[in-house]
Amino acid sequence: MTIQYWGHSCFKITEKEITIATDPFPKEIGLKEPRFSADILTISHQHWDHNFKETIKNSPFIINQPGEYEIKGIFIKGIPSFHDDCQGKKRGVNTIFSFEVGGINLVHFGDFGQSELTEEQLSELTKTDILLLPVGGFYTIGPKEAHKIILKLEPRIVIPMHYFLEGLKIKEILPLDNFLAEMGVEKKEKEKLAIKKNDLKEGEVEIICLKPLAA
Repeated sequence: MTIQYWGHSCFKITEKEITIATDPFPKEIGLKEPRFSADILTISHQHWDHNFKETIKNSPFIINQPGEYEIKGIFIKGIPSFHDDCQGKKRGVNTIFSFEVGGINLVHFGDFGQSELTEEQLSELTKTDILLLPVGGFYTIGPKEAHKIILKLEPRIVIPMHYFLEGLKIKEILPLDNFLAEMGVEKKEKEKLAIKKNDLKEGEVEIICLKPLAA
């Protein structure tokens, strides 16, 4: 499996001949909009900076709500959550997507805003290998809340997302350095992550920062 980060909450995830896209955004946010072909597109919530499906080519199968799905051998579960810490009253609902890709359990948290996971959500996410987690705060959880979720889920790898990037017009969110400081780690950046099930290491959580393609 190969994971590339476009910026904000948008990833391109490829396993053999299958490509998954998550939360595409328009150029109006200040970044180069993602333009690539995908077989599957997940949209965590219907806010304009996460649901710009027009930029993804190849007429992908779109999943934008909770439920269980199997598309082209990829198993996907959408888990209901909230975009804020007041039961969705401020920013509405959000879907966490769990993917089984090449024997790896990959979880994309979308714009998760709860201060902590519920017991029901935890039970669905106990086998998380790779965690794509928002860390910028304001619209989502921030560094401290992200740290708590990492301690709860104990993934092998965490890839931070939804933090401030140069050029981004959404100014309220924090830069990546705040999260790295909270975790007490140095920045380890890669162009992309190519990984197989056997590559996952037991022990401490590894924080891997992917270089945003849209920045």
